[in-house]
Amino acid sequence: MEDVLLEGGYVRKLWIGEAKTYADHLLRLDPDSRHRRFGGAVSNDFIRRHADKARGFNVVIYGFFLDGVLRGACELHIDHPMFRGEAEAAFSIERDWQSHGIGSVLLERMLLTARNRGVRKLRMYCLAENERMQQLARKFDAELSFDFGNVVGDVDPPRSTALSMMREWAADSYSVASAIFDAQSRLLRTA
Repeated sequence: MEDVLLEGGYVRKLWIGEAKTYADHLLRLDPDSRHRRFGGAVSNDFIRRHADKARGFNVVIYGFFLDGVLRGACELHIDHPMFRGEAEAAFSIERDWQSHGIGSVLLERMLLTARNRGVRKLRMYCLAENERMQQLARKFDAELSFDFGNVVGDVDPPRSTALSMMREWAADSYSVASAIFDAQSRLLRTA
């Protein structure tokens, strides 16, 4: 399952060994995009630690790659899936690739993943001035509420089905192959 967005661009899942790839993307965010992603100013060391911790069973990251470089990402954190069925999604897209539909494709893929993990409520937080994120949330029928200068968007994914599980499995198979190809391409560029 390949989502072609810009010529040569695609979306795939990031795997555990790609923390540096994720950190490099977050470090490339311009100051305004970084502020919107983290809700304030953060240091480069904070970003590296965040990317290193953004893995494990309860974290899933999808990324938009162009020419083998991660340019946008959606991070899903699942809160105790067996008990609460809630998750939070956070987005980061580098400035030159904003407003090209990347956020929509990332959120669509994230909703599939959340659905297949029993998430009943997907929550997205953003600053009140982040109109792009609010527009994206509305596109997916999110219920928006305001909370101390922030906007919270809640989306209720449908229940998983055998077909939704197969769709994610197919996407994951593609992601593994793409990750291997991306790693080989990086090695060849440095050689």
